[in-house]
Amino acid sequence: KKNTKISRAWWRLPKPEAPAAEGAHFSSPCSSLQMGWGDLGVYGEPSRETPNLDRMAAEGMLFPNFYSANPLCSPSRAALLTGRLPIRNGFYTTNAHARNAYTPQEIVGGIPDSEQLLPELLKKAGYVSKIVGKWHLGHRPQFHPLKHGFDEWFGSPNCHFGPYDNKARPNIPVYRDWEMVGRYYEEFPINLKTGEANLTQIYLQEALDFIKRQARRHPFFLYWAVDATHAPVYASKPFLGTSQRGRYGDAAREIDDSIGKMLEVLHDLHIADNTFVFFTSDNGAALISAPEQGGSNGPFLCGKQTTFEGGMREPALAWWPGHIAAGQVSHQLGSIMDLFTTSLALAGLTPPRDRAIDGLNLLPALLQGRLMDRPVFYYRGDTLMATTLGQHKAHFWTWTNSWENFRQGIDFCPGQNVSGVTTHNLEDHTKLPLIFHLGRDPGERFPLSFASAEYQEALSRITSVVQQHQEALVPGQPQLNVCNWAVMNWAPPGCEKLGKCLTPPESIPKKCLWSH
Repeated sequence: KKNTKISRAWWRLPKPEAPAAEGAHFSSPCSSLQMGWGDLGVYGEPSRETPNLDRMAAEGMLFPNFYSANPLCSPSRAALLTGRLPIRNGFYTTNAHARNAYTPQEIVGGIPDSEQLLPELLKKAGYVSKIVGKWHLGHRPQFHPLKHGFDEWFGSPNCHFGPYDNKARPNIPVYRDWEMVGRYYEEFPINLKTGEANLTQIYLQEALDFIKRQARRHPFFLYWAVDATHAPVYASKPFLGTSQRGRYGDAAREIDDSIGKMLEVLHDLHIADNTFVFFTSDNGAALISAPEQGGSNGPFLCGKQTTFEGGMREPALAWWPGHIAAGQVSHQLGSIMDLFTTSLALAGLTPPRDRAIDGLNLLPALLQGRLMDRPVFYYRGDTLMATTLGQHKAHFWTWTNSWENFRQGIDFCPGQNVSGVTTHNLEDHTKLPLIFHLGRDPGERFPLSFASAEYQEALSRITSVVQQHQEALVPGQPQLNVCNWAVMNWAPPGCEKLGKCLTPPESIPKKCLWSH
């Protein structure tokens, strides 16, 4: 047996019929890391405070052109675990045009039973799967990760927002497997003033314990989805005040240190050459909370919540000693949805044939250096905002956020106003898209001239791909339309044992209001 591991997940696979991976663990740190493209030293961050991730890149493969499936966390994770765009798997809203939506406590929906998640499929190859950290695909009982293929869970169903008074709104629970073991800001404290919290160390220990238990017993898949770099940003005491970058840098340094320890234990257990590791993020850095609690998207425009490059292009590193040659850079256009399909291939499995799968198998790029032509679709809610094909990106709609929100200080593109591009009205360019050459202009500042031959050729190619995509698209039932305060985390499973059950308010379903 061999192991294969991915950042955002780790796994160990049995011997497959497929070529290269004789068995693998799949390991992945950071689904909700929300780290930007420019947050790693290997991508040019000047403080060089991510030595373990930089070494991981030096020993493996770096993807400079790797994308999230959405500029927000919940839809992005749903895409990762299903291999399907959020518009297909239901993680979007139709309450308003082109609105971002996610899974706060009051959301009624979650991951549908009809979706087949990666850990469910890996069971066919004997995998044991664990999620550590934030789930974010629905917090009601029917959406529990252990009902969707995972065997173990330590973490929370929602973001670590708070603290709340447990009257108007409950604090978020932390689960071990089926039952809560406490709540954020109570049994799991986060000091908002100092930024001190021990959560990353807890999540690290959960990962190490799982790897050690499974290494010689079963192929495994570990999905390490920590959220320390998501505002409110936190770090443990040994890391606080150690970064040149402030509290965000402290959190990034602790995550980097944790990944180093996980890679080290793989070497100690002599399974490093059988473990495939992939590191990436679920969306771009949130510039709205920068600079103290937000990261860097490098040369790219804007950040989280937008479909400009800063909101969708992610750091991505692949590591598999003895299989992926060291020091490689792949210019393959990649997507987090590819991790679904690639993971199945490593396990000797094929994706479901009864539904559209958007993820590619990246093994030819990882092991043979091949490049595969493919489009990248940038959705915001129910709307296809942009498409990249090759080096060209066409914007059919542009929008950062509303003038109302912008005037209240909510700025997704601080210091990056590009006239006619970073618009505060939802601008329709479907008849004459704005097209950028991302190689020459990664910051999306200089649209091609409509009259140029390059524009016309790029428009023709992209239009054809988009038309095929939209003609075949069957949207899933939207899961993020209905909110109800009665469904919040008032009385999660296990609350009776802890004396932590709270009384929910009257059930009043209503349409969720999404402003961005």
